Amino acid sequence: MSERRLQEALETLKESGVRITPQRHAVLEYLIKSMSHPTADEIYKALEGKFPNMSVATVYNNLRVFRDIGLVRELTYGDSSSRFDCNTEKHYHIICEKCGKIVDFHYPSLDEVESLAEQVTGFDVTHHRMEVYGICNDCKKKEQH
Repeated sequence: MSERRLQEALETLKESGVRITPQRHAVLEYLIKSMSHPTADEIYKALEGKFPNMSVATVYNNLRVFRDIGLVRELTYGDSSSRFDCNTEKHYHIICEKCGKIVDFHYPSLDEVESLAEQVTGFDVTHHRMEVYGICNDCKKKEQH
């Protein structure tokens, strides 16, 4: 599954006229395989052994390119570092208040909120975002011990 997504993403890059460098390929592959909503710094740390000359700025610039052509979404929660999500389909996030882990979940009936908001306010709704906060299973287990 992730191999097909990687090929589709590489095809999107080509169609957008973006040169596919080994670093871009590695960043994209890491994002698609990790599914953990990593920060630019986490991606950099994971790839620095393979690309010793690559900087955090290079990783961030590549993520910005991916974001601008619609391959990734940049998630900003509070004042912490941006996280990057390669799942660009409509979905929501639940975030652990202790460790910051983010997990995707789908709830299609929330789409009705947009049409209701339009009817009630007269706005043209473009999108919405919802976050749910709690404590993940790993952190709950740590608390119990």
